[in-house]
Amino acid sequence: MKKALITGITGQDGSYLAELLLQKGYEVHGIIRRASSFNTGRLEHIYNDPHAKGAHLFLHYGDLADSVQMIKLLYDLKPDEIYNLGAQSHVRVSFDIPEYTGDVTGLGAIRLLEAVREAGLTRDVRFYQASSSEMFGKVHEVPQRETTPFHPRSPYACAKVFAYWLTVNYREAYHLHASNGILFNHESPRRGETFVTRKITRAATRIKMGLQENLFLGNLDSKRDWGYAKEYVEAMWLMLQQDKPNDYVCATGETHTIREFCEECFGLLDLDWQQYVKFDARYERPSEVDLLIGDASKLKKQIGWEPKVKFKELVRIMTNADLELARRELAMSGIAGK
Repeated sequence: MKKALITGITGQDGSYLAELLLQKGYEVHGIIRRASSFNTGRLEHIYNDPHAKGAHLFLHYGDLADSVQMIKLLYDLKPDEIYNLGAQSHVRVSFDIPEYTGDVTGLGAIRLLEAVREAGLTRDVRFYQASSSEMFGKVHEVPQRETTPFHPRSPYACAKVFAYWLTVNYREAYHLHASNGILFNHESPRRGETFVTRKITRAATRIKMGLQENLFLGNLDSKRDWGYAKEYVEAMWLMLQQDKPNDYVCATGETHTIREFCEECFGLLDLDWQQYVKFDARYERPSEVDLLIGDASKLKKQIGWEPKVKFKELVRIMTNADLELARRELAMSGIAGK
C-alpha cells in the first residue's frame, strides 16, 4: 500500500485528492491545523461512507509554519508521495496579511522540502508543489505556458513564485522527484465561500430562495481560465507517476470574465444578474490580474490528461449544489421560525 502525505487536506483540492488516492488504494495522511472548532467538514463523508476507505485516512496536527513538526512527521511516516497544497490561498486577503502569506505559502514550501532532506527521503519520495496561474500575473504572452515569464501581482503570487523555484532548485540540487503543477483557477461546490465563483453561486441561489437580496463584487472584467477541481487533482497524481519530474500547466484553454460567470449562474436560475449584483470597491485588488488563459498541451502530450468539464458545465454543477444547500437553509429557517 502506497503512503501519501497531503498538506492542506481540509481544503477543496485536498479533500478531492484524498478521495482519489483512497480509491487507488493509498494510505492517506493529512496535516491539519489545530483550531477551536472543527475544520474537517470536507472530509466527513469519507469517514461516513463505508466504501470510501476512511479507515486508511489519518489526520495529524501540524502547520507549515512549524518545521520541527514537519521533520518529525516525515521521519515517522516516510511517505511515498507528498502533495504540498497548504497555503494562505486567497489573493485579495494576501494584500492584507502579506507577511503571513509569505511565511505559510512561500517559506512553508522550504520547510517541507528541508524536512524531506533532513529525513533522508530525497531519493525515495515524490513531491508535488501546488503552483498557481497567479504567478503569471501581468501576462507576457497569451496563452500562458510553462515557458511564460512570471510577473506576480500580489503577495500570494510572489510567495508561489518563491515556492516554485525552490521546488526546481531541490530537484536539481538533490535529485528529488519534485514537480510543479501550475494550476489555473479550478472550482467546485467545495470551493471556499469567499472565493468569487463560490461567492456568486452561493449568493445567486440564496437570492432565488429569498434568503438574500444582493451580491457585492469588485472587478467584473477580470478574465479567468476556470476548470473543475475534481479533475485537476487527477492531474496532480499523474505528475507524480511519471518516470521523471517536470513542471506542467493545467488549464482548460478557455477564458471567461467574472461578468460571464454571473450571467451564466443567474441565468440558470431565471434571474437577471444586473438587478442583484452591486459594485463594491473593497473587493478590488491594489494590482489586478486582468487575463489568465492556460496552454496545457504539454500536460496532454506527455501525460495524457485533458479537462472534460468546461465553463458552462462547471457553473451548472456549482449552481445546482448551492441551490440544494439554499433549499436546506430555507427549510431550516422555516423550522426555526415556527
